[in-house]
Amino acid sequence: MKVILLYLFISFASGLLFVNMYTSIIDHHSWGSDFPKSIQTAREYFKSGNPGKFFRVFAPVSQVLALLALIFFWKTSLPIRILLAAAFLLVVGTDVITFRYFYPRNDIIFNSDLSSNLDSIEKAWKQWGMMNWVRSLIATIALVCSMIALHKYYGLK
Repeated sequence: MKVILLYLFISFASGLLFVNMYTSIIDHHSWGSDFPKSIQTAREYFKSGNPGKFFRVFAPVSQVLALLALIFFWKTSLPIRILLAAAFLLVVGTDVITFRYFYPRNDIIFNSDLSSNLDSIEKAWKQWGMMNWVRSLIATIALVCSMIALHKYYGLK
């Protein structure tokens, strides 16, 4: 059961990482490709749905799976416990960054007045793009920690 939980966490964390990288490579580039028209186009496109809908469902599931894996592997070995605790904290940390850093910039990019706030929108767009790669790096480290923990677990057998 505990190995299945760890595999599920690895699967969800991988999916979140790749969607996040897609957002950096495709969405972010598209938002600023013909500024400010491209921002307006993105705003129109995101009226019925946006990447946040995906992340609001799958990020908490990933965090719960990471926590459950940590709990179920707690007594396995200290190195595995440390790796899974790090993975859990890093996954939670990406959400903290999302709420504290990205949400305010999303608000500027997608909700502020285009006619009077162009400099702020462009600045927020640039900051968003650079920091999203940092968020992807943190997610990658969490994923690697969980994979090493899995590898160490199989090494115990």
